[in-house]
Amino acid sequence: MIRNKVALILSAIILSICMFLFFPFPNNKMLNARSTFMSFPITNQDGYIVTGIIGSVLFIIAMILLVLSLKKYHFRTIVIVIIVYTFLPKILITMYQEILASDIMAISYDGNGSCDFEHVREDLINGKCDLVLHNHSNEDVTFELEFLDSYIDDGIRAESLMNVNGPYSITIKANHKKTIYLKEKLDLSDVPKHIDGGASVGIHVKLIDGKKSRVL
Repeated sequence: MIRNKVALILSAIILSICMFLFFPFPNNKMLNARSTFMSFPITNQDGYIVTGIIGSVLFIIAMILLVLSLKKYHFRTIVIVIIVYTFLPKILITMYQEILASDIMAISYDGNGSCDFEHVREDLINGKCDLVLHNHSNEDVTFELEFLDSYIDDGIRAESLMNVNGPYSITIKANHKKTIYLKEKLDLSDVPKHIDGGASVGIHVKLIDGKKSRVL
């Protein structure tokens, strides 16, 4: 089945490098990405991301080497490798958080949080955000929560407007999922550029514990 062992080994090494380049822990490497390929951000609001492009090229090279290393079952093998490549980081992160991680390193986020902003009058809006965080450790974890803008166009703030009344102190019990729901009246008179209303899904947040921080 194996035609070229050297090509197979090189393919595995390159795939490992690709995974290391944008391994999604402890921070979300896809923040502000506008176009992606596999796990690589290709563009953001500032243009092309060089490391993301390099990672994409390396991934394609690894797939070509994989095909060249095999005598048959090319398509089947590529599909299996892509599936493993996609899910292995999540499995490794979950194992680490369940077994070894502590404090904010043990917190996971499913990425499905949302925010809604309602215009009240000039420079005053009602903001509502909810998200679910999971503490995988055997100890309670306390941290400060900040909201990050998913996209920044001309410096106009959106989700981060919730930080006007923040940061928010959150405690999650050991081995517990917590739904965080925040409803705030936001005075934006000191914020020069901001949205007047709207909704966001797939929001991003920052967890802060002293000098430690994570972007999720």
